[in-house]
Amino acid sequence: MRLRHFFTVAALLSAPTALGAAPPAKSNALLKAAEAARPAQLALLEALVNIDSGTGDAQGGQRASLLVAERLRAIGMSVELISAEAQGLPDNVVATLKGTGKGRILMIAHTDTVFGPGTVAKRPFRMDQTRAYGPGVADEKGGVVEGIFAIKLLRDRGFRDFAQITFLVETSEERGSPGTRKLIDRLVHEADVELNLEPGDAPDVMTVWRKGSTAFKIDVKGRPAHAGVAPQQGRNAATELIHQLQLADGLPKTGDGLTANLTLLSGGARYNIIPEDASATINVRIRDKAQGDMVDALLQKNAQTTLIPDTRVTVSHEPSFPPLPNNAGTDGLAAMAERIYAGIGKTIARGGNGGASESALAFEAGIPALDGLGPVGGGFHSEEEFLVLETVTPRLYLLASLLMALGKTPPARLK
Repeated sequence: MRLRHFFTVAALLSAPTALGAAPPAKSNALLKAAEAARPAQLALLEALVNIDSGTGDAQGGQRASLLVAERLRAIGMSVELISAEAQGLPDNVVATLKGTGKGRILMIAHTDTVFGPGTVAKRPFRMDQTRAYGPGVADEKGGVVEGIFAIKLLRDRGFRDFAQITFLVETSEERGSPGTRKLIDRLVHEADVELNLEPGDAPDVMTVWRKGSTAFKIDVKGRPAHAGVAPQQGRNAATELIHQLQLADGLPKTGDGLTANLTLLSGGARYNIIPEDASATINVRIRDKAQGDMVDALLQKNAQTTLIPDTRVTVSHEPSFPPLPNNAGTDGLAAMAERIYAGIGKTIARGGNGGASESALAFEAGIPALDGLGPVGGGFHSEEEFLVLETVTPRLYLLASLLMALGKTPPARLK
């Protein structure tokens, strides 16, 4: 029944006169408006990228939140700055717009990045003929700006055929949203559908599945001793940690399935002391929850087998996001997006990746979700991060069209 509902909406979108459909470019007023918005859209992107807002940078992150809040108020949205649910994080932004229709749409984006204070001074926003660069330019400030301008396009057209559009711009996604979990849970339960503005993948791909993310930490307690006078009295925690990592080395490191990669490693206090403490973090990405349980069981079993006598191994884990599996609700939304794009002579593909996001939380709440709707980018979490400029306008048009179509005809819940 849900699939039939989605196919009906998709069929409407393919008709030239249907709300949210995409007529030929020469007569498409919404596409022309998206094209006209491009200079202002890129100017706001530059301003936002040129604010350091790495996760945990409370001062810089607050500047980014205030800029976003200001721009959302300017286009007529009611805006709240909501305190983070964890210490040391800036406020989250929740903007709402009431309409006269049926659909309750939640958009989610984030302004936090993986880059520390001072990054902008070293490599500020810049553009060449095909790409824009800068910290967080695609992940995910390009999506934040796209969301603002999509709502502006609807406001400029006087479109109100939706019950409510809510735009959450959060500030701790790169650490698994510790400052936003309760807020996200409330907002997804108040929505009919969630659209996530994470970047699209090259060449022009939306995200229909994502891996879940869990950080497993291995802590080893040993015994310190003078490394020169009496090393035999020590119990080397670092050596035991290496042993534990070797035991786990058979877990896959790449691919579309389970992956487990060492990301943090520390041990010892001084160069002349046998290490008493050592720890490592393994970032595990999973396609289903059973894979996470399997890794936990393996690491716990390994901890019972030590190479260095009298050392103690402890394994703990901190979940980030659950996986977003392939599902009928997302597929229905993806079909709508494909038809909208086809209407302007473009093709958008379906894909997935190991990057976790809030869409998985929407899915778990029974809300259809479509991800990867921001401009296409690449080089994420590195100095080479970029945004593909030719996707800025088509992706803006796509998002605005989805808002119109889903506002008029919201999808059925998943459960």
